Amino acid sequence: MNEVNPPDHGRMRASDADRDSVAHRLREALAEGRLDPDEHSERLDAVYRAKTIGELVPLTEDLPAENGSDALAAPADFRSPRPVYGGGRIVDREPTSRVAVVVMGGADRSGSWVVPGTFVAFAVMGGVELDLREARFTQRETTIWVCTVMGGVGITVPDDLQVRVHGLPLMGGFGVSENTPSVVDPDAPIVHIRGIAVMGGVGVEYKPRKHQGEIEE
Repeated sequence: MNEVNPPDHGRMRASDADRDSVAHRLREALAEGRLDPDEHSERLDAVYRAKTIGELVPLTEDLPAENGSDALAAPADFRSPRPVYGGGRIVDREPTSRVAVVVMGGADRSGSWVVPGTFVAFAVMGGVELDLREARFTQRETTIWVCTVMGGVGITVPDDLQVRVHGLPLMGGFGVSENTPSVVDPDAPIVHIRGIAVMGGVGVEYKPRKHQGEIEE
């Protein structure tokens, strides 16, 4: 009688959420001084080249986990976060970031980051990308204040958030894409986008979440 061998979790294909989770931990390690900029850059490149869970695990084996416990010991312990929707995005946790400021450079916030009640994005001759598709929120209503001068701020949102844009463009643009979905969850977070764009642009675009894209394909 043939026995079915257990799956080799190290060979399991990595998802975008897996890669985002590891990239987030590496950013924290850089901020904590556990990695120098060269080490962080090298590991981050490896994260986005990784095809399997087994390739991701070694990148954080020598780092403590976010809760201070030991790092993941085996690929079998690695799990992608389950998608949350609408009111499930509101959490009682500390924000992971409160501001993004760039001057002739770039910054991004993505993955399962925790957005505070007020977030500030400031870009001068540079760009800021905010991806809210997997974000959590500390409050039901969030205000993102945006100021860009000869730069750009792009905000990507999913179909289960209510977004309201109140910006002022001066020789620039401030708007939302036309494919605005109708949010049905009465408890869905509300995101207000306020600010000014001077000779630059602020764009809000609805896109499917990564797992939705996989299903649609």
